[in-house]
Order: sequence, then C-alpha cells, then structure tokens
Amino acid sequence: QLQLVESGGGLVQPGGSLRLSCAASGFTLDYYAIAWFRQAPGKEREGVSCMGRSDSNTYYADSVKGRFTISRDNAKNTVYLQMNSLKPEDTAVYYCAADVVQAMCVPYEYDYWGQGTQVTVSS
Repeated sequence: QLQLVESGGGLVQPGGSLRLSCAASGFTLDYYAIAWFRQAPGKEREGVSCMGRSDSNTYYADSVKGRFTISRDNAKNTVYLQMNSLKPEDTAVYYCAADVVQAMCVPYEYDYWGQGTQVTVSS
C-alpha cells in the first residue's frame, strides 16, 4: 500500500526554521515527482515546491524562493522541506504529494497525498 507520512511541523517564531519530512512506503520515491503543498484557513491549497523524478525540474512558489528548499534522500525514501526565515504568512497545513508523472505544481496533478502537518509561525 502506497503511503506518505509527514512530520516536523510545529510552532515557531518569525524568522525561525523548521524541516518537514515526508516518509514514503510502498513505492520508491526516486521514480516519482514529489511536491509540497500548503493550505491556510479559508484559502485554497497552493503549491510550495515541486520536483521531478531524479531531482529534475525543481519549482518554488515566488513567496518561498530563497527561503525553502526541497530535497529527497533516496536511501531513506524520504522527502524534506527545509523552511528558513519563516513568516506568519507561512502558517498553514503542509502536505506532501507524489505522482508518477511530473506536471504542473498544482494539487490536481498529484494522486498520492500525506495527511498533512501543521506549521504555525507566531510570536
């Protein structure tokens, strides 16, 4: 059974850092496009960062460029999102997602999803 499980969310002060993890089971992540999305209360789910198979074609939303970094560890079958210089507007539930085919960094292009992890940036 294909499964994605996120962890690493929490409460952090503005300017702080967090690293989100997404552990995959039931499939090999290196063969899949991977992504991080987020959804704040009352807002649509948006693409934060997406990466193609074998780390090709990396995308970042303008709002996170220079602050967030997506990566994968094939040995651990895990995807990461390193988030630095966090801002209150980064507060959201963060989801990892995967799909066999890399397309646009939009939710409907991804078939496999984790349950989400809450990130709150507040003083």
